[in-house]
Amino acid sequence: MTAEVTESLPDDSRRSVAVIGLACRYPDADDAAGLLDTILTGRRAFRRIPRGRVDLADYYSPDPGAKDATYSTRAALIEGWRFDHGAFGISEPACASAGPAHWLALETAARALAAAGFPGGTGLAGERAGVFMGTTMAGDGSPAAALRLRWPYSRRVMADAMSASGLPAEVAGRVLAAAAERYLAPFPPVSAQTLAGSTPASLATAICREFGLRGGGLTVDTAGASSLTAMASACLALTAGELDVAVAGGVDLSIDPLDLVGLAKSGLLATSDMRVYDEHPTGFLPGEGCGVVLLMRTADARAASLPVYAEILGWGVATNGQADLPETDAAAHLLAMRRAYEMARVDPGDVQLIEGCGTAVQASEHAELTALAALRAGARQVAVLGSISANIGNAGAAAGAAALIKAVLAIANGVLPPSTGIRTPHPMLRDGRAALRLPASPEPWPAGTR
Repeated sequence: MTAEVTESLPDDSRRSVAVIGLACRYPDADDAAGLLDTILTGRRAFRRIPRGRVDLADYYSPDPGAKDATYSTRAALIEGWRFDHGAFGISEPACASAGPAHWLALETAARALAAAGFPGGTGLAGERAGVFMGTTMAGDGSPAAALRLRWPYSRRVMADAMSASGLPAEVAGRVLAAAAERYLAPFPPVSAQTLAGSTPASLATAICREFGLRGGGLTVDTAGASSLTAMASACLALTAGELDVAVAGGVDLSIDPLDLVGLAKSGLLATSDMRVYDEHPTGFLPGEGCGVVLLMRTADARAASLPVYAEILGWGVATNGQADLPETDAAAHLLAMRRAYEMARVDPGDVQLIEGCGTAVQASEHAELTALAALRAGARQVAVLGSISANIGNAGAAAGAAALIKAVLAIANGVLPPSTGIRTPHPMLRDGRAALRLPASPEPWPAGTR
């Protein structure tokens, strides 16, 4: 990644937040360079879900109505990653007390700090630095502990079934002993560290503790908006003067049977590659990953001669506040975007790149495009539209971080990325009312402010 000097937008410097470092790990992308390559080449990271993650022999059925089953077999998954607990001075038992998402967030935060020139947090005033992380689950360690502690119930069910079938007590005892050994083997024993390592709050506080950041650790759960909500919270703390530096991002490794079956019952999953902003959307495929950025007020970053890859000038949050109807979703989209642009003091019609949500779900995309058309009414130029979900799937709590990092990489490298995952553009994109286009290949960013 390169940082190119561009003219700053005229704005109150206290309202501008600089991205001074970043790191990530997403499917087929172990770092920012890999993610940029995925984006620019239009690579798609979807594969059949391996047995080690979810055994489809137990949960797959082509019948969408089948009980406790999913009709989709594909996802975008991280492969080949293992946490090096020794490099962080963490014992193996302590490592086992929390799930992989916990440690992926810690490792990625360490890389983001190093990328900004603060390896291990050195050079930072710890009491003026905080952590804001998005996640949508209590941690991978929590389901493992829950399964282990469900063994007494499973044992009673097995004992009752064997007794009802007339199996001799001696034989039943041997069967139960063998079953206990096999059932409990994959799940580490519950220890004093298990509860702390499995709670959402521990994800942010572990990063604080590891790097001596004493400004506070906040874990945020707003579903797919978790990482962007965490980043907005970090920006608010910076612009209010509460902190000088913030580690912000999101992590999600929650692909499991409950997610797959639940999403299938909602009819949201695709059975082929995702098509986003398409006339015939497919539904989405699950993804996962982690993205972290290091943030500082832009004026402070420039005064310290730190690299500024991009500036965050505004943000907005809204919900529909009513029933889940497409028209109310469009109103919520529009309200959040208008708040962000008003804070940034930027005309939406001047923007050249919009990184959208791109759910590949018909009602959701119609609402998003309706809001964008209203926002950009009378726009003087056509903007590029895309969604990284077409490359790496819906990464849950880490999705917003991936989208923001994609935009930062595009700005820093002066490139308008291609729009992946479109066969026949949505009618609202073909008729021009949203002033948006879908380039098939990368383009140089035009001269001027990005």
